[in-house]
Amino acid sequence: MTAPLKSIDGTGDISVLMAGIGREARAAARVLALTPAEQKDRALTAMAAAVRARKAAILAANAEDIAEAKAGGAAKAYLDRLALNEARVEGVAAGIEVVAALKDPVGQVTEAWTRPNGMRVERVRVPLGVIGIIYESRPNVTADAGVLCLKAGNAAILRGGSDSARSSRAIHAALEEGLRAAGLPEAAISLVPTRDRAAVGEMLAGLDGNIDVIVPRGGKGLVARVQAEARVPVFAHLDGNVHVYIDKAASLDMAKTIVLNAKMRRTGVCGAAETLLVDRACAATHLKPLIEMLLDAGCEIRGDKAVQAVDNRVKPASEEDWSTEYLDAIIAAKVVDGIDDAIAHIERYGSHHTDAIITDDQAAADKFLAQVDSAIVLHNASTQFADGGEFGFGAEIGIATGRLHARGPVGAEQLTTFKYRIRGTGQIRP
Repeated sequence: MTAPLKSIDGTGDISVLMAGIGREARAAARVLALTPAEQKDRALTAMAAAVRARKAAILAANAEDIAEAKAGGAAKAYLDRLALNEARVEGVAAGIEVVAALKDPVGQVTEAWTRPNGMRVERVRVPLGVIGIIYESRPNVTADAGVLCLKAGNAAILRGGSDSARSSRAIHAALEEGLRAAGLPEAAISLVPTRDRAAVGEMLAGLDGNIDVIVPRGGKGLVARVQAEARVPVFAHLDGNVHVYIDKAASLDMAKTIVLNAKMRRTGVCGAAETLLVDRACAATHLKPLIEMLLDAGCEIRGDKAVQAVDNRVKPASEEDWSTEYLDAIIAAKVVDGIDDAIAHIERYGSHHTDAIITDDQAAADKFLAQVDSAIVLHNASTQFADGGEFGFGAEIGIATGRLHARGPVGAEQLTTFKYRIRGTGQIRP
């Protein structure tokens, strides 16, 4: 890149640094908008190979990030989000290959019709342009976000968390290698080379009109700052206060299997269950086995009086617990008076991210799926499926919880907009 980049320590004029990155990203976006699918896929395939070839360097960089985080007293769940191992690095490489195999969304005609005057109207997918991604902790987002933007013909400006700076740089080096191998500009995927928080402010201001949309991926503090300060459109990824409702018609065996997975598979992901709701009509048979299962698995439970009564290890829940995303081995639990009470609880305390019902009653399931206003609603499945890869998107930048443009997992297709192409034969308007 020719922008006046400085060191990772943030030396130099941040505004000049970021303005240069913005200009180069805009120039790269113009190239990418016209890049054939085959060339983009060649870059992605080369990136996957480079990630595998650089595995040792990536893991070494991550070990330094982990050591620094531990020295700073980071929580176990936080370290899990930050940590890479051989399997996770291979997952990054494999995820890039999955994105490469996806159909290119750019140029797809989503609808077409002919007007009475003979004009042909087409609605066609086009890239958004330059996408700024601001994220915390997870270094794999560097790859996920970069390659999805590339697939959709967008330039990406990535600003990862300070805690994962070394890991992100090591992964980004592999992405740059893939871009070079395919003859694409390195500015197609830029990683902000400073930990200085002023760089985030520059991105939120739009880099002189060179950023078209911002995607925040992180905790409440980050998302709140982005929403408050951004002068460009935002794909909001709010906290995942995820609920699992056990209906009176739920199979106990299925409920146990799903709840354990939804909470404990990985506690630090946004699809992890944070609140368990149990129908009072089945509490006599279902509540105690579910609570004991979670406690025995090492999960702290904060419950209402009905939940506390089934096991003395349950701690009392406060009002704040019902709206908390723990991202840890902690869950809030409550007995509710049927499906309407469960839906009302989710509407009051939820974050419109992901919520599930466990039931063998199809009518109850249909009601829950229709009335719970979340980006993802599930019937008889773990909330940990709230993931773009599991939806067949290859990867995701995040789960959008807003209502405009994109909602749910944001994959390559969601990183496009559209324009109308009109084909005429000399028509004029009377």
